[in-house]
Amino acid sequence: MRTQVPVDAATVESLLAAAVAAPSIHNTQPWRFRLDPDGQVLEVHSVPARTLPLADPVHRAQYLSVGAAVFNLRLAAVHHGWRPEVRLLPDPYRPGLLATVRLTGPLAADEQPRDLGLHEAITQRHTSRMPFTGRPVPEPIVAEMTAAAHAAGARLYVPDITGTRRLLRLTAAAEARNHADPDRVAETLAWIKAPGANTPYGIPVTALGPPDAAARVPMRGFTPGLAALRRPALWFERHVQLALLWTGHDRREDWLRAGQALQYVLLTATARGVRTSLLHQPMEWFDLRTAMALPGHRRCHPQVLIRFGYGPDGARTPRAAGRIATGSTAPATDTSRN
Repeated sequence: MRTQVPVDAATVESLLAAAVAAPSIHNTQPWRFRLDPDGQVLEVHSVPARTLPLADPVHRAQYLSVGAAVFNLRLAAVHHGWRPEVRLLPDPYRPGLLATVRLTGPLAADEQPRDLGLHEAITQRHTSRMPFTGRPVPEPIVAEMTAAAHAAGARLYVPDITGTRRLLRLTAAAEARNHADPDRVAETLAWIKAPGANTPYGIPVTALGPPDAAARVPMRGFTPGLAALRRPALWFERHVQLALLWTGHDRREDWLRAGQALQYVLLTATARGVRTSLLHQPMEWFDLRTAMALPGHRRCHPQVLIRFGYGPDGARTPRAAGRIATGSTAPATDTSRN
């Protein structure tokens, strides 16, 4: 039987700092953490108040975000010499408890992983909404990204030119629908923050990117109708590199696995000097998300589209400090179900 070794406060603080650095839709940071009374299990809960009822009515994107935070927790635990054991949706009577990470003890000498730069990439990774150079990412790096998704329980499809154009057309259609829907526009604008706003949530105006002057890359326009907040258009890369992250099932646990796979892919890219941004718009419309699936593949459930390449780093977005609840105090639960 393994001896239970208490986790010191400094390590817990470091794990939480890594967790909250994960990406989340509109920087909603829809997670909350609780440490069990024995100090061995970190619980990861959803936060119903930080959701997007129109863009994400079943909370699928929220689960992706929480999954990304769970992956960071795992990675940070290993970095600090701990063996993490993750359980997804561990209690059917607590639907808001999305995952637990048990630190079962120190890693043995033969369990120490190779340092691939992933832990350092946690703080280096930022979404880049700027144009990329167009220089193709070498196949070995793309293969690493693909292997990372597979290792975490998802798949990564990198299309050819024809497939890329198809995915961009569907994304552009979703972006046009979002702009034409006043309620969705209002929902998005609610998460855009003015410079100096006293909140760690949402996206600062300074972190927004420009539109593509050639209208080839349908980046999300966060401020439609507000010309004063719109950045001047720039020319984006002519040959866009995309990767579709998908899963074979579409249950809540699959969304959490997809979130872990997404973060594994993003950190792998970051560690290799590759910039990334997420195109989530078509996932917010049922018919367009369905159309994003691989042609002829009956069990392909698209989760998110990743744009990747070389170019400027993305701007930092704020993060709330990772706070822990202890004892019997449980965070608010999420009653959504798949």
